[in-house]
Amino acid sequence: MFLRENRKGKMMRIPLLGDSVHCFWQCPSFSEQGKTGKIVDRIDTDGDGHVSHGELHQWIKHRQTRYIQDDVDKQWKEFDFNNDGHVSWQEYKNKTYGYFLDEKFGDVKDSYSSMMTRDERRFKVADRNADGRATKEEMTAFLHPELYDHMKDIVVKETIEDIDLNGDGLINLEEYIGDMFTSEDGETEPEWVTTEKKQFVEFRDLNKDGALDASEVAMWILPGEIDHADNEARHLIHETDRDKDGRLSLSEILDKMEFLSGSSITDYGDLMTKPHDEL
Repeated sequence: MFLRENRKGKMMRIPLLGDSVHCFWQCPSFSEQGKTGKIVDRIDTDGDGHVSHGELHQWIKHRQTRYIQDDVDKQWKEFDFNNDGHVSWQEYKNKTYGYFLDEKFGDVKDSYSSMMTRDERRFKVADRNADGRATKEEMTAFLHPELYDHMKDIVVKETIEDIDLNGDGLINLEEYIGDMFTSEDGETEPEWVTTEKKQFVEFRDLNKDGALDASEVAMWILPGEIDHADNEARHLIHETDRDKDGRLSLSEILDKMEFLSGSSITDYGDLMTKPHDEL
């Protein structure tokens, strides 16, 4: 599901590349090491016994695409009740919110009603022909809007709504940091928070008015042609490449299991439970 709570306990919609986190890396049994080896064999397309940046980059892109396809296929089956090859807004609403909009859930009804209103707005943007029914492509745009140019405005709008606490349509520095970090009494501010504040002032707030407007938020969360798979591949190699030869051996990967538990090399652990032909 693409809804989750932020650190303030507010429900937020976050574009995801994987929902399940199984920390199989933490306790590497012999069986798990064998599965890891099979995955490495799939990534190592030239068969030289090492994973290069290019191979890792292509694998991460492959897994991201596969995750999105699997996610849409799974949700499609849940929502297309009448099997007509479309998901109507009514089908989606009834499946997602129908139970919680009952009167007996009065204490949370308003919260779910608000989320439903946002979902309906997004659904209408994804529904390109405005017939009230989503094709599979339109449903993909609804579930993963960050992938589609025509959905970018709604992604920006939802982000501002989630972070803008004072309702002025902008994100100021306090709101920007507060969405990521809340200081406890007497707690020293982490270095990464100081870095984020500097990022906000020097790079995010382009017109230097002290707050991010819609165009600046778009530059922040939808940064154009940046290849996130490439960046992740570079980061993983930098952190895992023990001998600094620019590539990864199976030994180096096994040596960094705990660190790699948060990566998409294995769909955050999901691939360890899948048959070889599903990789």
